[in-house]
Amino acid sequence: MKQNYEIKSDRIRERFLAYKNEHPERLKNRLRFSWSSWGFGIEDFAVSCERLNRAGISYIELPGNHHGADLGYRPADILPVMREWGISVSGICGLYSADTDLSSNRPLQRQAAIDYIRREAAFAAEVGGRYLLICPSAVGRPQKYDDSEIHRSVESLSRAADSLVEHGILGAVEPIRSAETSAVHTIAQAKAYIEQLNHPGVRHINGDVFHMSTEESHIGEAILDAGDLLLNLHLADTNRCALGDGSLDLDTVIMALYLLDFNNKDNTFVTPEPLGPGGDPYPAQHARTDPAILDKMVFDTVNYFRSREEAVLAL
Repeated sequence: MKQNYEIKSDRIRERFLAYKNEHPERLKNRLRFSWSSWGFGIEDFAVSCERLNRAGISYIELPGNHHGADLGYRPADILPVMREWGISVSGICGLYSADTDLSSNRPLQRQAAIDYIRREAAFAAEVGGRYLLICPSAVGRPQKYDDSEIHRSVESLSRAADSLVEHGILGAVEPIRSAETSAVHTIAQAKAYIEQLNHPGVRHINGDVFHMSTEESHIGEAILDAGDLLLNLHLADTNRCALGDGSLDLDTVIMALYLLDFNNKDNTFVTPEPLGPGGDPYPAQHARTDPAILDKMVFDTVNYFRSREEAVLAL
């Protein structure tokens, strides 16, 4: 007798095989691959771009590191580097600490989050990004302030979301596991949050299979439930390391994405973000890591993903 998750995975496999048989032309394009680079820490940006180029990756998800007017990447500095290495920006990974918390009970932190989103929307447009990821509550603060966090978060984001429309940037809400944030942990909760916000600037979801592995009953079903709202999918194995290092059912993830026609949409990406096991991941953005370790992580991930994608398409 099969386990429950196997039964659910088998259903997705059956749907995928039927889809492949009925619409083989829809499988010609491969999933668009990016990389979330904030896990590279403080290494030289040119080194990061050269690594991605060597790995055959042509898109980068930049960190939203503009925590003040004088901080963060400057377009004039990084655009020539990206052109040199054939790299384009997929989007911006917003970084929401307790200092930039949409749901905070301290007005100064909420205002900081509003100002931060406005800065990142402008930056995303300048560097050619498609989206900005939004966390409704701070990462690294799993204890809730009170029962009004969602209300404050929605109110705060409603003040900043006009800037996304102004700059043509797609806002995508990211559900984060309850060990790291106090609100919005699942795809269903993200959909409810978007509906409550009801703003044209924030109509998408950023999924993350690591968070989904603890918060959802089945990753493949959650991806399908996100449907057309899903814009980007962060990837890491079950231990939050390189793909292939854990027990993630990557084949089912890939099948679910193809069932969403994810490979044929203009603004959709699969984006590895292996940050390693542990609690608050944000210290990684300020760290220096041995480049050989980062090289192995990138090449292991992209090679494993592409091999599994080809295996799925050969079924």
